[in-house]
Amino acid sequence: MSTTSPDRSRYDAVVDGARCAGAATAMLQAREGLRVLVVDRSRYGADTLSTHALMRGAVVQLHRWGVLETLATEGTPVVRSTSFHYGDEVIRIPLEPRDGIEGLYAPRRNVLDRALVDAAREAGAEVVYGVRLVNLARATDGRVDGVVIEDADGRLLTVGAGIVVGADGMRSTVADLVGARSYRTARHATGVVFGYFSGLADDGYHWYYRPGVSAGVIPTNDGITCVVASVPSRRFRDEIRFDPAAGFERILRQCSPALADAVVAGQRSGNLRGAPG
Repeated sequence: MSTTSPDRSRYDAVVDGARCAGAATAMLQAREGLRVLVVDRSRYGADTLSTHALMRGAVVQLHRWGVLETLATEGTPVVRSTSFHYGDEVIRIPLEPRDGIEGLYAPRRNVLDRALVDAAREAGAEVVYGVRLVNLARATDGRVDGVVIEDADGRLLTVGAGIVVGADGMRSTVADLVGARSYRTARHATGVVFGYFSGLADDGYHWYYRPGVSAGVIPTNDGITCVVASVPSRRFRDEIRFDPAAGFERILRQCSPALADAVVAGQRSGNLRGAPG
């Protein structure tokens, strides 16, 4: 895996972003025989903001691609049930093995992204970390014909490509450079605050709902559970961002006092993280 600069001056495809979307795209392109370059400003195996829970469609795809086994060997537990808590009512849904999978999974992103990058690399894609896409190269007719990337030392390099894929997230540089329009914009958003805890029961996904609040309990790698609390963005801005720990416990207690007690009794790993929506 390259970590400095591309090996070629031209590729069939350049993918900006080496996380789950970009790595999966590059893997599929490379498996079809394309010469693919993936660039990413971050580093191999870096974590990112995520709550991890994969639904069946995603797990089936990982199984079909031959990546799911890697998640299991990395200590990602199989989720065999989903429980929905509506106030005091609980609806538990067992997840039966089918479509070649035992259940659902909720891998940490440093596990999922790394597994997909490794699969892309095994398929023949070239992956370069620590570089930043700063511009697009264009042919004389104006068509995008490659990318301009900047390495860690500030040097610029133009790389040709038949197609450029912007898998670089919500604030996509590629989308900005081509003037992509927003064709669907959400009018309502939810702020979330979440953390990782040990010592909680590992018995599947749990989703909690009460008017104005919700929470999730998601077992992930190495015996750690991700606990998520959600509120409307306005409440997040007014209440949560100034004291995330107190706001987190308050939301959990509104959703389920028993859940709040279990989380308080557990051992938190790292800081709470949040996003306003």
